[in-house]
Amino acid sequence: MRVLACVWAGLLATPVASKYIVPGGRWQDTNGSVINAHGAGITFDKKSGLFWWFGEYKTEEHPEGGGVSVYSSEDLSVWTPGGLALDELRLTTKPAPVEGHPYISTSNVIQRPKVAYSAETEDYHMWWHADNSKYGLLLQGHAVSPNISGPYTFVDATAPLGNWSQDFGLFNDYKDGRSYALYSNGDSVDGRDVYIASMNDNLTSLEDVVYRFPKFDLEAPTIMQTEKSYWALMSHKTGYRPNNVVAFRADSLKGPWSQPFIVSPLNTRTFNSQSGFTLRIEGSKKTTYLYIGDQWDSNSVWDSRYIWLPIKTDENAKTLELEWHDVYDLNVKTGEWKSIKGTTYPAKNAKAIGDAYKQEANFGTDGIILTGIYGNSSTVTFENIEGSGKPQWVSFYYQNTDDMGFGDQPGGSPDRIGGSWQLRRISSVIVNGEASSLQTLYQRDTHKGIILSTPLKLTLKKGKKNTITIGGLYNGVDYKGADLDRIVVYPAEK
Repeated sequence: MRVLACVWAGLLATPVASKYIVPGGRWQDTNGSVINAHGAGITFDKKSGLFWWFGEYKTEEHPEGGGVSVYSSEDLSVWTPGGLALDELRLTTKPAPVEGHPYISTSNVIQRPKVAYSAETEDYHMWWHADNSKYGLLLQGHAVSPNISGPYTFVDATAPLGNWSQDFGLFNDYKDGRSYALYSNGDSVDGRDVYIASMNDNLTSLEDVVYRFPKFDLEAPTIMQTEKSYWALMSHKTGYRPNNVVAFRADSLKGPWSQPFIVSPLNTRTFNSQSGFTLRIEGSKKTTYLYIGDQWDSNSVWDSRYIWLPIKTDENAKTLELEWHDVYDLNVKTGEWKSIKGTTYPAKNAKAIGDAYKQEANFGTDGIILTGIYGNSSTVTFENIEGSGKPQWVSFYYQNTDDMGFGDQPGGSPDRIGGSWQLRRISSVIVNGEASSLQTLYQRDTHKGIILSTPLKLTLKKGKKNTITIGGLYNGVDYKGADLDRIVVYPAEK
């Protein structure tokens, strides 16, 4: 029987805040609301002993943003909402930041906010990419607050050192305490550089350009500092479409910097994410580094997810790579983390109904992949799944061959659905045949032969007789689900 379902069916479920870090999951705060803080910057505040997550607050009405939201956490997994640290609606009452330019407001852009503490003035400074909706200003915004949680008072929006600025980043050198602004200077022929510029001690302005990455045409810069090296991560300019993030290495911020190199397996497009921030966690036993990325969704940008992954470096080989883990547990006190093991259920053991079928795939688990998942009449069901009776994460490993190419451009012709380019497939997921359990599974493009995963938090009955059924979605038209390789069921969080 066909199930009528809207593409927002996933919002029917209300999982609680997770104690694990689950890249790509729908993360909830302690109030049960979806965390809304994109283009993130995370600041550890010694005064409060907490991590503070600042990000773009996006809604369906204001997809470009309505201010800067803030969350706090002791452990980087359970987040308490703090509302809007910077509210664009309040900013409309301020004078124009630059004479002749429009007000900063909900019709304009606040992107990639970052916050740092000034020991000299004993206050907190927020910086961001400030722009209009047409990206014609290319400025850096600045606001200040005596409290890290805000509210922040708007100060100004300026052209840094007389230059353009796009995709702002902030780096704090843990050895000498200096802060540096990172920014690309636009998309024009004359604006394809990325700058590292030093900031003054009170964090109110930029002083000097320390280094310029010339003509690489990159954006979303962040810098990570290890004992021996500086590592700069940046994304190519492909809008909301993910690409292969690259890294540079240097002994000094002033360079010379290495040639760029890719930080994740080819054709995964950095696990469908974009760079933006890196976090150093100096624990009592180990120093861990996290890649803080965004998995943008151009169809509903306000519902974009977050990809946080451990970073592995080799100082001798001078390499850096991101480590993929569906679910991992991080101890911020010791700096140690561990991957959580799950139980795998392969495609070869699933039951295919309707036009769905098992197909040979030499890159798949056991050489089999499930395809033809279309609408709710062609489904696949995984049986005899062991559950705990509590909410637990389930990762759906899939292939989506839409490719994200553009017609005659390299990358091939993607699957065109309804005459428009698709960046994701949409599936329905039902537990034990119960319609009330329905969730929506978004499966981003992967490329042919590339298997990636998307997690959902599901509640399975205690015991080994659970079923998980995956179909397409019907919402006036049939939506095709991606090919499935396997699912992995993880234990409930303690």
